Amino acid sequence: MSHQHHHGQTGKVLYWSLAATSAFVVLEAFAGFRSGSLALLSDAGHNFTDALALLLAAFGFYLQAKPADQVKTFGYQRAAVLAAFVNACTLVLLAGFILYESYIRLISPQVMHEGTMIGVAAIGLIVNLGIVLGLHGDHHHDLNIRAAWIHMLGDAVSTAGIIVGGVLIHYTGWLRVDPIISALIAIMIVWSAWDIIKESMNVLLEGLPRGVNLDTVVVEMRGVAGVLDVHDLHIWSLGSNAHALCCHVLIDDMPPSSSDGILKEITVVLAERFQIRHATVQFEHAPCVGAIAGCCTMLSQPVHRH
Repeated sequence: MSHQHHHGQTGKVLYWSLAATSAFVVLEAFAGFRSGSLALLSDAGHNFTDALALLLAAFGFYLQAKPADQVKTFGYQRAAVLAAFVNACTLVLLAGFILYESYIRLISPQVMHEGTMIGVAAIGLIVNLGIVLGLHGDHHHDLNIRAAWIHMLGDAVSTAGIIVGGVLIHYTGWLRVDPIISALIAIMIVWSAWDIIKESMNVLLEGLPRGVNLDTVVVEMRGVAGVLDVHDLHIWSLGSNAHALCCHVLIDDMPPSSSDGILKEITVVLAERFQIRHATVQFEHAPCVGAIAGCCTMLSQPVHRH
């Protein structure tokens, strides 16, 4: 019940955040055109991708909660990872556009109204910080939510930079502060998006889950009483925080009822030590031979016990 309640609260935060961000995009874009501030316009573009990010995150969040069915036997958890990947890619594209516009403005600075910059950015800072706080509890565990959270945190930092830039322009009159801040925003966007791109690609390509060491998993499994060897081991992520494993385990020749205790101990080790709760273990009673395709391709060397 508490998990469902928490899930519902996260969904509400995403929907309200989407509404607030969309409204602010309209305000900031209008203010950017009126004041002539590239920083405001670039931040409005950033906020627009934030709105898309929140929309994708909400949709991915909805899909990943759907149960498995006869077609999607693992469920829809990858939908949220795909949403995170698309979010991060849109950030990189936006950053490229902002850098180009910043270069143009550095060559030909334009007069702007710094008071509008500061006022609108201050509103944006309040909106973004509110969303960051609302999503804070889930961003450590869900890649999809983390992508949206990084979007909003980056925008909070960029709006704070716009406020600083507006103050500098007011007191120094140096108009190139505006495109310089825009370029810094773009660099920060790329930096924040890169980690999401790497991790989401790793999940989509079924790479080793973040924080899991293959050799450590093998050593822990071989440490279970009755296990002689572990090979043909594969570990991958179903979603942001759901991992799966399949492998061959060599044990002494015994009836299935006797090997049940070994299997239970292996699943406990995998769940408690590595948060792997979907494990498929194939027991073998004789070392595999090269004629069995693929069986001996990974981790076939046993660990000698002292």
